[in-house]
Order: sequence, then structure tokens, then C-alpha cells
Amino acid sequence: MLGLPGRKYLVTGVLNDESIAWHVAAALQRAGAQVTLTSFGRAMRITRKAAGLLPEPADVLELDVTDDAGFEAVAEQVGRWDRLDGVLHSVAFAPSDALGKAFLSTPATSALAGFRTSAYSFGQLAQALAPALARAEHGGSVVGMTVDTRRALPGYDWMGVFKTALESIAQYLALYLGPSGVRVNLVAAGPVETVSARGVGGFGDLADYYERWAPLGWDRYDPARVVGAVLFLLSDLSRWTTGQVLHADGGMHAVTGGVGTPAPPKP
Repeated sequence: MLGLPGRKYLVTGVLNDESIAWHVAAALQRAGAQVTLTSFGRAMRITRKAAGLLPEPADVLELDVTDDAGFEAVAEQVGRWDRLDGVLHSVAFAPSDALGKAFLSTPATSALAGFRTSAYSFGQLAQALAPALARAEHGGSVVGMTVDTRRALPGYDWMGVFKTALESIAQYLALYLGPSGVRVNLVAAGPVETVSARGVGGFGDLADYYERWAPLGWDRYDPARVVGAVLFLLSDLSRWTTGQVLHADGGMHAVTGGVGTPAPPKP
């Protein structure tokens, strides 16, 4: 078990105990870390309930990633800590008219709204928390969640564009925050059954594809297959790793499915 005694982490994007972010928070606590969550608005009640289901109850700070003042408030609160060892950005949003094969007709307002929440907020969060992250003993870690963006995914539409932008933002953050000892990386996850994933048209077909063809096998109901990669990047084991996209997808990014015989399923 990875030991993180006394480390302090901020985890965004916990909506319920199905989310990848919730499972990351639980794993951090089991490794001995202190975890604080964020949420906002009507979702705060749901997030607080999920926080109570963690191995140890966690505080929930309010953060609306579409409000500049929200980042300032969180930075002020976290700034009172002696340090921040890492933060997970697990927030994404696309209006309904930006998904489901509506790419060609998506209005600019919807595309811009999704970009701000899903990509631009990553840079805002990292910048706001950089001073606290720089105080970490071995440098702080910023981790974001993405997918395999090298190919267009039917139905994913503008969210695919937002994730591609997220990867570029992560590289520039790695460039500019590196001198202060802060590293920035992403985890490209395979399809995991969550509330947000179920809102993407074609998710079931995509998950079927991964489960049939991923060399190491895949299970859409097992968030642990993604959590390990996030923990690695949040820990000192990745101390000299920045600007990277770590794939946690059973190896699907490395092969072309649909040709030949699929690998036998893993137990």
C-alpha cells in the first residue's frame, strides 16, 4: 500500500460514491493522507453525503469553477495550510447541444461554456493553488482527468475538443509551474460507469469496445483500474514526471481493436 501519512490533498469533482474522484479520495485516505473535497451550489448537499461515506469524513469547500472569485476563495482557505501536496481536477461539463453528434450545429455559447468548465478551469485551479503546492516538501502535484484524444469519438463531440485543449493546457502549466517545483500531469482513463459518463451518447458501445479489445481487459464498473494511476502521479513516485498523459485504459490506446481475435478476458 502506498504510504502518504500526513499529506494534504484537495479533490474536486466528487458528486457521489460512484465517481472516480470519490474513489481517489478514499484511496488517499487509506494511504494515510488528509483529504478535502470541493463542490458548489445544490450539489454541495450530495457531495457532503458522499464525503460522509469515505473511510474518514472529509470537509467540503465551495468552488464554482465558472466563477473567478471561487478560485480566489479556495486559494485563500488553502493558503492557511502549511502546504498542499496535490490536487485532483476531475470536473467537466458540456451542454447537451455540444454532445450526441451535434458537433456541426453546436452554438459558440455552448462550446465556450464547456471549454471554461472542462479545460480553462484546470489552469485556473493550478494557478490559484500554486503557492500552497510549492510549499510541499518534494513539490506539489496537479492531476487532471482526460481520455484518449487521438481519435474522434462519435457522440463525445465537443467534450473531445475540451479534453484535447486540457492536454495542451497541462503542458504549458508544466512549463511555467515546474520552476517552482509543481508538476502537472493527466490520466487518460478508459470508460468508467459514472453519472457523467452515462450522459454521453454511445458510452455503452465504447465500454463494450474496451471490454472486448483492451489487451489487459477492462471493466467499466471498476474505478480502481484508474485510481492507481492517479495515486502514482499524486505521490512522490512521480517527483520527476511532468507534462505527461498516463493512460489507464487496459492498453486500449496502444492497439487497434476490431481486427483479428480479441485478447482473452482477464479475471
